[in-house]
Amino acid sequence: MGLLGGLFKSYTEREVNKIKPIADKVEALDGEMQKLTDEELKAKTSEFKKRLEDGETLDDILVEAFAVVREASGRVLGMKHYREQVIGGTVLHQGRIAEMKTGEGKTLVATLPAYLNALSGKGVHVITVNDYLASRDREWMGQVYEFLGLTTGVIVHGLTNDQRREAYGADITYGTNNEFGFDYLRDNMVIYKEERVQRELNFCIVDEVDSILIDEARTPLIISGAGEKSTEFYKVADYFVKSLKSEEDYTIDEEAKAVMLTESGIHKAEKTFKVENYADADNMSLQHYVTQALKANVTMKKDKDYMVKDGEVVIVDEFTGRLMEGRRYSDGLHQAIEAKEGVKIARESKTLATITFQNYFRMYKKLSGMTGTALTEASEFQEIYGLDVIVVPTHREVQRIDKSDVIYMNEKGKFNAIANEIAETHKTGQPVLVGTVSIEKSEELSKVLKKKGIPHQVLNAKYHEQEAEIISHAGELGMVTIATNMAGRGTDIKLGEDVVEVGGLKIIGTERHESRRIDNQLRGRSGRQGDPGSSQFYISLEDELMRRFGSDRMQGIVEKLGLGDDDAIENRVITKQIENAQKKVEGNNFNIRKTLLGYDDVMNVQREVIYGQRAEVLEGKDIKEQILNMTKEIITNAVNVHLNGVEQGSEDIETEMKKLVAYLNDICIPSNKVDIEELMDLSNEEIIDKYISIANDIYEGKEAEFGSERMREIERVILLRNVDTKWMDHIDNMDHLKQGMGLKAFKQQDPVQAYQMEGSEMFDEMIASIKLDTVRYIFHVQMEKAPERERVVQETGASHAGASDGESPSTKREPVRKKVEIGRNDPCPCGSGKKYKNCCGREV
Repeated sequence: MGLLGGLFKSYTEREVNKIKPIADKVEALDGEMQKLTDEELKAKTSEFKKRLEDGETLDDILVEAFAVVREASGRVLGMKHYREQVIGGTVLHQGRIAEMKTGEGKTLVATLPAYLNALSGKGVHVITVNDYLASRDREWMGQVYEFLGLTTGVIVHGLTNDQRREAYGADITYGTNNEFGFDYLRDNMVIYKEERVQRELNFCIVDEVDSILIDEARTPLIISGAGEKSTEFYKVADYFVKSLKSEEDYTIDEEAKAVMLTESGIHKAEKTFKVENYADADNMSLQHYVTQALKANVTMKKDKDYMVKDGEVVIVDEFTGRLMEGRRYSDGLHQAIEAKEGVKIARESKTLATITFQNYFRMYKKLSGMTGTALTEASEFQEIYGLDVIVVPTHREVQRIDKSDVIYMNEKGKFNAIANEIAETHKTGQPVLVGTVSIEKSEELSKVLKKKGIPHQVLNAKYHEQEAEIISHAGELGMVTIATNMAGRGTDIKLGEDVVEVGGLKIIGTERHESRRIDNQLRGRSGRQGDPGSSQFYISLEDELMRRFGSDRMQGIVEKLGLGDDDAIENRVITKQIENAQKKVEGNNFNIRKTLLGYDDVMNVQREVIYGQRAEVLEGKDIKEQILNMTKEIITNAVNVHLNGVEQGSEDIETEMKKLVAYLNDICIPSNKVDIEELMDLSNEEIIDKYISIANDIYEGKEAEFGSERMREIERVILLRNVDTKWMDHIDNMDHLKQGMGLKAFKQQDPVQAYQMEGSEMFDEMIASIKLDTVRYIFHVQMEKAPERERVVQETGASHAGASDGESPSTKREPVRKKVEIGRNDPCPCGSGKKYKNCCGREV
């Protein structure tokens, strides 16, 4: 362990030692709690609530509340929290991350702080990684809460707004990060306050916190509406790209996961699409289509990055191997993949609302989390979320043996060795869990095992409905289970009868993941609660991590040893090189997340202003004063812009005065309400005062015409519609601005800082535009055409996908400036010889 590791260990031990006296006090109440009847135990909930109302704090009642939950759990579930679980529960209540190894009972741990914090009546959210676990945990742990008189709810996909509102109104609500985040965004898009479903964000416990706050945080949540861009050219670009030859027409940068046209490829593009200069700014749209088609055909792999299911392209989560139903790659990449696979191409969408997980979860008054693996990302948790990681001791000492990596020259030799190892182990009856990094690799290994006649289960995104059932049996005698990455995470693997005698669960990793934490998660599936077990990784120099980041030194060592295909080595230098490669990728991914957050932090300030304004409108706040102030500001600015610096009596004064009158006539004050000759004799301040006086008279006249109550609603309707329309466009504009920020880096400018400065100017312009249009609409509203509340754009999709892996937001393309046009009777650019309308354009 290095210096920092040693320092962290001593820190976490000190923090645990501070909590141990609390655990002592909780355990000391065990006898007293056992004496209580069920009714007396249930009555403790009302007692605690009364004590909180009388001024006591949650910390004041923690020991007793934990003791009550502990006893209730023993009676209802037959499980009473042991000492280490009480320590973990205290860590969570303190707003920290509890690292607890697999099998330590984290689901039960959460009941302690959830019950305690729910007593405040402000709600507790427990976030899990999928709908299955959210429903399971609510039903399972909900028995304890309901025994003690608290209500529970669950938020899963497919609920109605009424069902969601009821679930959020419960004392403790389970659900997934995506559902909670999307509900927050939708709540800030409603046009009536009664449509909102969430309450104020109070206390949150995030299960598998590393997966949600680290892995999932690389891409933002996006709610979309129908876009305006045509999809016709994706198919054309796909035909063109499929005609290109690797190396001759394009090159691949594996480290950056990028594909670029060579001079030959550019020449072919110019010839095919009949353009003089492919690189010209006017051809940005063409570049966009071709770039995405290249990415789709060259870097995006079927059954690894995505699958085709029921005629649709479905993204595969690189961290869990699960299908990410309903999610789409952004910036046209998804459409390019659809064109590649020959399925229906969906229209590009327009962003209505977006937020990162970092900024969503930082809105909770108190945030906490638990996982088996958080230590490697401790600095990121601290820097981004202000959360420190506390390693909670295991209930029983870990007995698992973690063996050194075994390295092979190529993948074939590695797979043969793995299959042989599984075959030998299977003879003893010892269960084996094999971890793969992709669906493709799991199926390759499955074929090898079938040839050897070894019965096995394959657990990957194709069979995710059964994954919890399959993984729960992975520890039984004679079982061989192949799992994509961490599929089935959150489900315990308990050892079957007689398995301890044959060595417990054996873990085999088929290659190193780019994150050490994911490798540690795989290891942690074995050796729960002091069970025996072992783990070992098999590596080849052809593995993706080795090809992308393996050094010449590593290759040199292997060549010196003169290894054959089936020869293996265990070499500490190579193992160290692998770890260095993983650290490099982890650092790169952290930078991607920081960059994403840096951009979203700029948007977050703006989002809070807009959402705050919407909330005031929805709550029915009287905004008449705001409208009159907007009017005053517009008049003042107009007078100053037109008349400042223009001398009284000069030839220009009459010209400028006419422009001023015409300008304000368009916005709020009819020209027949003012006399230009009279204005000529007034100072700027007097002109402003006169215009404001006329504006106020007109406004009061409209209010008398409509009635005060209806006038207030008209003000709210118009302001809400303007805010929503302008904000939606602003999100798109900010996204385009972000895409161009990569150029700033070349000029030694900080892209995020430049984005903040330019974005602030754009935001100020948007606010000015909101004010101007709001005043214009209100002063022009007529009795028979009074507006009513309606949504600006209907939602068409919700996705959690942004820049593709390895692509920083700062490196994405510039906004499209010119659409590629093809005549209906022109030859199709795909080269078929047919007219465009009879070929790629026939579906348009």
